[in-house]
Amino acid sequence: MKEIYFVTSNKGKIETLKKYFQDTDIIIKNVSTNYEEPYVNNIEYIAKEKALEGYKQLNKPCISLDAGFYIPSYPNKPNFPGAFPKRDLLDKIGINGLLEEMKDVKDRKCFFKECLAYYDGKDITYFYGVSEGTLSFEVKGMDSFKKWSDLWYVFVPKNESKTLAEMSEYERNTRKDGHTSALEEFSKWYKKIKVIEI
Repeated sequence: MKEIYFVTSNKGKIETLKKYFQDTDIIIKNVSTNYEEPYVNNIEYIAKEKALEGYKQLNKPCISLDAGFYIPSYPNKPNFPGAFPKRDLLDKIGINGLLEEMKDVKDRKCFFKECLAYYDGKDITYFYGVSEGTLSFEVKGMDSFKKWSDLWYVFVPKNESKTLAEMSEYERNTRKDGHTSALEEFSKWYKKIKVIEI
């Protein structure tokens, strides 16, 4: 039985990774650490540091995923909140505060960018994902344990008319926005190097 140690407390991320390994004999285990994320606006650096911290505690290969949210036309702060969507946006001004700040902004383009770092004790391998879309004018959708962030209530993927929180799981998985997933890319790579037959 193979195990993947995921340094995260985000249930949505864990459920997403489990989906990619559901037809294998691999078990996904989350690792909780007391490590405080560095206040550096760089998702690659944050993902790497958390993977290294996980390995330090377990002495086993670990992965960590960090995701940023970017609004190019955010008033007076281009690409806010960057690598700190929870710390600088959700915890400080909240979803409703975000919509209030953006109420008069016509260019509502925004995107998620994610980086997954895998550390095996010797080498670090990175995987990336991006999802482009627009910011809605109001909060829409239902809560879900598969939700990564409250930003799902206001993020409308490219070429779609619903927020991520409004979509069913099938709709999220089959949307035509050209998004890529760091977790999916990692799962493909990991299965290949471990020669897993599905």
